[in-house]
Amino acid sequence: ATIPPIGKSIMKLPKIFVATTLCLGAASAFGLQRPATAAVQSIRSNVPFVGRDNGPMVQPIGVDGKRLPVALNSEVTAGQSGEAMKTRGGALPVDIPLLLYFLFWYVGNYYYNITNKLALKAAGGSAGFPMTISSLQLAVGCLYGIFLWVAPDARNSPSVTLDDIVKMLPVAFCFMGAHSASVFALSAGAVSFGQIVKSAEPAFAAVLSQFVYGKKISKAKWLCLPIVIGGVILASVKELDFAWSALISACIANLFAAFKGNENKKLMETEGLKDRMGSVGNQFALTSILGFLMSIPLVLAKEGSKIGEFIELWKTTPVLSFNLIASGLWFYGYNELATMTLKKTGAVTQSVANTAKRVIVIVGVAIVLGESLDPIKLLGCAIGIGGVFLYSIIDNLLKKD
Repeated sequence: ATIPPIGKSIMKLPKIFVATTLCLGAASAFGLQRPATAAVQSIRSNVPFVGRDNGPMVQPIGVDGKRLPVALNSEVTAGQSGEAMKTRGGALPVDIPLLLYFLFWYVGNYYYNITNKLALKAAGGSAGFPMTISSLQLAVGCLYGIFLWVAPDARNSPSVTLDDIVKMLPVAFCFMGAHSASVFALSAGAVSFGQIVKSAEPAFAAVLSQFVYGKKISKAKWLCLPIVIGGVILASVKELDFAWSALISACIANLFAAFKGNENKKLMETEGLKDRMGSVGNQFALTSILGFLMSIPLVLAKEGSKIGEFIELWKTTPVLSFNLIASGLWFYGYNELATMTLKKTGAVTQSVANTAKRVIVIVGVAIVLGESLDPIKLLGCAIGIGGVFLYSIIDNLLKKD
């Protein structure tokens, strides 16, 4: 298979590597560190400080030249601190870790879409190895998740049972299906177009919730769906890189993602499961491992006959091997950070964050990869994403009225 030229869209490798390191370093740094072991804590608390007799190292002196008692000193210090806090207006309202979550989530999603597209182009696009690439991206994430379990002071491993694993299978299957279909959609058409179609996921979620899971959707939300669908249609009209396979695959990805969301809610209702998993990171690692294992039969069925050709491409095309590994790390890192971010925010903030993320990815990636940004396409994008945002907050707006 001929390898299409990548051209100017290839970024310098060191920049991507540095950005990858920063993003994944953040994923391991915030909320993922284990507390120090009991032995270390015991040493810290029991080893005396030289020259200290269990009192403060510096004691204030009163007007008579004598040292103030420790208790009085504490009260004075507390009072002074309280007055200082009142003067400053209290603690800083900015949640720095949350802002970093948002930053690295956006950066991770942005660079995933770029490195994923470069890997797909290097492997021949939709006619090449999209299923193999999507599976190997999950494999890279699995290795990173396992590394965090075995690395000292990184993350406690989960203590799930076989029954827990069985209950996770539907979620993992939907996760694998959504990822594989998304990668195929992005291999068949422009990244910006695929992202516009994927923004219509709430329409699929609404239909499934109403008719499959028996969860009622308000009339106001139903009325928002034509806006979303109309925006996607308008964006498709002027899409220069339009392909039915990209549209259908992105819709299949939306369907799997909607199923995954509902199945995940059912899964987390299992008694004691959260405690046995230990953290959000462990849940995503387990889902990635199961999803990767489920993707192997799909790869063998679709591209197994030409796996030797892929291996040769891997050996001879650095653009493919580097961007595949990088995209796998980006995918794992930004998904885990997105979960952490959304757990720390409210519904409206989540809606704004997801809307802003899609706009940044669609416009930014289109500029970097040289994709079309026709005014009609941008208008359709704005209508579709605006409809998604309205869908997310419409019930809250009506409640206030």
